Amino acid sequence: MMKLKYSICCGLDVHKNVIVATIVITNADGISEYKQKSFSTFNSDIRKFHSWLIENNCYHVCMESTGKYWIPIFNYLENDIEVCLTHPKYVKAIKGKKTDKKDSKWIADLYKFDLVRCSFIPPKDFRQLREIARYRFKLVCMKSSEKNRIQNCMTVSNVGIASVLSDPFGKTATEIMSYLLTHTSDSIDEKAVRRLIKKGAKAKSDEIIEAIRGYNIESDQAKKLELARSHLEYLDSMITQSEVELYVRMKPYYKFVELVSTMPGMTELSSTIVLAETGVDMSIFDDAKHLCSWCGLSPTNNESAGKKKSVRISKAGDYLKPMMVQCALAAIKSKKQPYFAIKYGRVKKRRGHKKAIIAIARMMIVCIYHIVSEEKPFNPIDYEELMSPKNHIERVILNENNVFAYLESLGYDSSKLVKRNDN
Repeated sequence: MMKLKYSICCGLDVHKNVIVATIVITNADGISEYKQKSFSTFNSDIRKFHSWLIENNCYHVCMESTGKYWIPIFNYLENDIEVCLTHPKYVKAIKGKKTDKKDSKWIADLYKFDLVRCSFIPPKDFRQLREIARYRFKLVCMKSSEKNRIQNCMTVSNVGIASVLSDPFGKTATEIMSYLLTHTSDSIDEKAVRRLIKKGAKAKSDEIIEAIRGYNIESDQAKKLELARSHLEYLDSMITQSEVELYVRMKPYYKFVELVSTMPGMTELSSTIVLAETGVDMSIFDDAKHLCSWCGLSPTNNESAGKKKSVRISKAGDYLKPMMVQCALAAIKSKKQPYFAIKYGRVKKRRGHKKAIIAIARMMIVCIYHIVSEEKPFNPIDYEELMSPKNHIERVILNENNVFAYLESLGYDSSKLVKRNDN
């Protein structure tokens, strides 16, 4: 028999407008009694629901994460009731026997035997941090979309600056586009355009002039450019404000931000965003592998009849995984601390770039786990060994032109080797 863990517990089926709750009370003989009731999602009814739970001496509640509808219920109950939020796949009802009331009862039955896997819900201050960090992520995505629209307008209008300058949104490109919007291709002054070119792009002055010669910005494209550029400036301001708010809220935990920032590829901003997702209490994860799996950076288990099928990484970590991949890409380019660059090079030879960069992101998450849990700066066990010059001996590709020179560098007498071959 399954072991009963909660003699009194409640299962919730939460929707936009209604909450269906089932309290299951199991006596010493294993006989269960069910009490079922529906409530609306208005605040007054949520208070009634809370009182109903207390009246029935129920302090353990389980519900599935349905969109954002669970959040106000969770926020109201978390102070004095233990709430287990679970993924819908763990409490999926049997097909053909699915109604709101049956779902609620099924969740309660699973939960009383502790057959439900609870999701990690961070403390309130970190939930607030996470909301701001995720909003910043959305703003950055919107900014990328606006940049794509601006480049589209430039392409349509025969402005080829993006083909010449490395950053089509840098100071030089921005000022030239402002100038072009106020002139036509017949009225532009090449000397005036050259004065707008900054020092770093002076060498490409002739190419820039050639790229804009004969451009034609129609009225619709001009208006679209004007609106997109003003929206881009507004988004920059919004992103800055969100980052300021992140730093202010992270202040009590800033020592962890500074520790994580000692790792190559991690800035204070990226460390803040990562810790906003994971929190600073690593004891909630069984080990570093558990954290990697939670972030979606571990291969899935998919084996049947002794055959391993797809082992792609899971879809978890929608916000954290992209950030860690960006940090990994920065880490492998670090020249001051080429620790991850060396490891990346070794994996890339065997598995290719994509799998190698995911491997580096996973290594970085493991490092973050130990940095935060031990409260020590980045200093992996194999750091000194890996960074030793002995590990950086370049492989020599031998051919008939350099083989004798290579042997002489190792102390052999090449003339004797030649005589032996002649004999």
